[in-house]
Amino acid sequence: MPKSSSIYTRVEPEIKEQAEQILSKLGIPVANAINLFLHQVVLRKGIPFSVTLPPNAPLDYSALTAEQFDAEIKKGFVSLEAEKVVSSEDVRKKMQRQYEV
Repeated sequence: MPKSSSIYTRVEPEIKEQAEQILSKLGIPVANAINLFLHQVVLRKGIPFSVTLPPNAPLDYSALTAEQFDAEIKKGFVSLEAEKVVSSEDVRKKMQRQYEV
């Protein structure tokens, strides 16, 4: 059995760069970090961290029933009437901060 095996994968360049910068500060080469991840998958028999949607993830309106869609629209009208309005720019900034490393 070989002492090592290669994995070839495509990743987003920005994510790769950010990860390399963080791992470099930790003194861990990317290959070692990937190896650590795979060891944890084996030890835990699954992904070694929680994989969930962010708490404020946008709704997929196409997946809603007509009743659920109507309820969401009503929530929007109630918010408008209560003047609880947030600009799209504020939402965009909040989402960007949530995903920054």
